[in-house]
Amino acid sequence: MSWALAFLLAVIAFCASAFLLKAPRPGWEAIGAALLLGIAGYGLQASPGLPGAPKASSQKVASDPGALVEARRDLAGEGSSLGSNWVVMADGMARNGQYANAATLLLGAVEENPNDAEAWLALANALVSHAEGMLTPASMYAFRHAAEAQPDHPGPPFFLGLALAQSGRLGDARALWADLLENSPADAPWRADLEARLARLDEFIASQEMPQAPR
Repeated sequence: MSWALAFLLAVIAFCASAFLLKAPRPGWEAIGAALLLGIAGYGLQASPGLPGAPKASSQKVASDPGALVEARRDLAGEGSSLGSNWVVMADGMARNGQYANAATLLLGAVEENPNDAEAWLALANALVSHAEGMLTPASMYAFRHAAEAQPDHPGPPFFLGLALAQSGRLGDARALWADLLENSPADAPWRADLEARLARLDEFIASQEMPQAPR
């Protein structure tokens, strides 16, 4: 029964993506492959015959996943669109910590419109969150395309700096944020927040560089 339900959900998800969301036909293979990968993972790791029992999710969820979505929208500025329907739906998944599902939808968005900077940035953030705050080649690729699609958007350097800091690359994160701050308008609404983050990062770097007291 569990296998039948898994296949049924996969078929429903594929039909919703292909027909309701009107995914471009070239992207159908990617959506199908992602769903088949999920079924394969279910087959390798699941135990359908065992009685159900409460269990913590294996995917680490941030303390406030919605804050990442709101921060990205705030950096886009007033009057900016929230992105395509793909991005709106993916944001809803990201708010609930469903980063892998959000990334799958966002892949469809960038295939449909490779110049959608908001979709590329949302994809980069989803991939970083799915990797528990670590940068991966896939997320770096998405960050690069987000910056190329809209060079004046503060989102890519801001969130790339955040991911670099989370990955332990504090110097790289500081250089990126300092450059963003230097080139940002004096009246940018997000400038004060960036200044505060940069100051905290400087304090942390300084504390790490202080010599240890002899025991």
